[in-house]
Amino acid sequence: MIDRRALRWNGWGFVHAGFELGRREPEVWRWVAESLGRKTLPHRPAAPLDRLELAAPALTEADLAALRALVGADHVKTDRYERAFHSRGKSYLDLLALRSGDLRQAPDAVVYPGTGEEVQALVSHCDREGIAVVPFGGGSSVVGGVTASRGDGQRAVVTLDTTRLGRVLAIDGESLTARVQAGIYGPELERTLQREGFTLGHYPQSFEFSTLGGWIAARGAGQQSYRYGRAEKWLVAAELATPKGPWKTESFPASAAGPNLNQFVAGSEGILGVITAATVKIHRVPAEKDYRGFFFKDFEAGAKAVRTILQEELPVAMLRLSDGPETHFLQSFSAAQHPPGALERAAMQALAWRGYGEGRCLLIVGLEGDRETVLESQVRTRAIVERLGGVHLGTRVGERWYSRRFGMPYMRDPMLDRGIAVETLETSVRWSDLHHLYRGVHRAIHDALRDNAADPEARAIVMCHLSHGYVDGASLYFTMIFPQKQGAEVEQWLAVKRAASDAIVAGGGTISHHHGVGTDHAPWLLREKGEVGVALLTGLKDSLDPRHTCNPGKVLPG
Repeated sequence: MIDRRALRWNGWGFVHAGFELGRREPEVWRWVAESLGRKTLPHRPAAPLDRLELAAPALTEADLAALRALVGADHVKTDRYERAFHSRGKSYLDLLALRSGDLRQAPDAVVYPGTGEEVQALVSHCDREGIAVVPFGGGSSVVGGVTASRGDGQRAVVTLDTTRLGRVLAIDGESLTARVQAGIYGPELERTLQREGFTLGHYPQSFEFSTLGGWIAARGAGQQSYRYGRAEKWLVAAELATPKGPWKTESFPASAAGPNLNQFVAGSEGILGVITAATVKIHRVPAEKDYRGFFFKDFEAGAKAVRTILQEELPVAMLRLSDGPETHFLQSFSAAQHPPGALERAAMQALAWRGYGEGRCLLIVGLEGDRETVLESQVRTRAIVERLGGVHLGTRVGERWYSRRFGMPYMRDPMLDRGIAVETLETSVRWSDLHHLYRGVHRAIHDALRDNAADPEARAIVMCHLSHGYVDGASLYFTMIFPQKQGAEVEQWLAVKRAASDAIVAGGGTISHHHGVGTDHAPWLLREKGEVGVALLTGLKDSLDPRHTCNPGKVLPG
């Protein structure tokens, strides 16, 4: 497990790490300011922890003694740092609260159980005592999924941190499955599997600071999910601690004995119980990896290439298509850090003469597998891309993205220090509706940001990439960068979020492709699932957790 004090309690990642801008840092920030219509950027540092007010724990000494008896005195934390760290996740709203010093929803205690049996004992105890339990792995939720909130009639809230449950318990190399404790972080899971020649292949952007249980609970998707599958695909069986007792789902390769109950666990976000372990599908470590880039003249042409590759069922690991604004931003940001040389400028000018100009879109194609399959797929995907108007850029672009793929979240903290908001949202939609939804969401975000701008001169950057694809549709991932409206930051973002979410639903998209529901998306769940669907989920919750002890206030509409 990672030492919590090595991590930022109110930001992303390790305290000692950050986004390196190099010697041209002043030029980079000057470019950012100009792009957002700013002459200068303000200085808005986060409030230091030692100056924040934190209410005394709403647990008696007897309560704390009971928790210590269950997991050991060293594994029950009530200090300021632990309570602050576990109060919220990593969404923009979470960081606004944490940076401003709003710790009203801090847990009354944080407990670190070391076994599945201890988790069950804690859940049962808290259920009897009217204490809410919030499961917490890496804490990387960006939808309010780990906020330390209590429900009606609950006298306290305990955050149950799973990261002491961090071991690979068994590897079945014949069946290609592994049984793993839920609190293991991504890097440790992969190190352990790869020592034996295997991989799960699940690499979300939060990989370094998220856990297996969180991936399952949020129904997550990794960057290479084209090849390795989303959480609900690689989940074989789950083990949970619930208020009704231990629950283990079936682990057969296939079964027609009623619905597959794993599908209730994947995406449950802790409201049914705490995931303690899971059996997952694994793969042999690929012998070959090939990541390369292509330019398209516009987003529609790039999306057609992605759709064609998928519908021809080529074995790709990743297809990531950035729209024009995202391609322009990433290239301009990189150029501000490392000005291009004469040769690179000439190459870009030549591409512009061929029509790959301001609106050009970057596609990264990733292939993984045995050497023969990768080479064959590389030839076939390139042929499709070039037939549909793409121009080959070689492997340098793909390799650069691959080497930096976990680093971008570090950029948000220095942005916030300068009064700049950065937030994302994502959806998935059928191919036949994709471009209509793309345009509608772009328009809704731009209109909301204009109506809630920091001032008349403020400009916003709204960009998007096609992050995951399927035979029948794809996921669109939007990123917004805009000057904060000082004193009304929360209201500004909520207006944008409402407008974008309404546009997503109106355009036929899901409210979440891989971030989950949490609290942020709950208002739109009824429109997505319908009254019967929400009633079914509510009934399942009431059956397993009649007092709503587990993660109250999440997922289900209020």
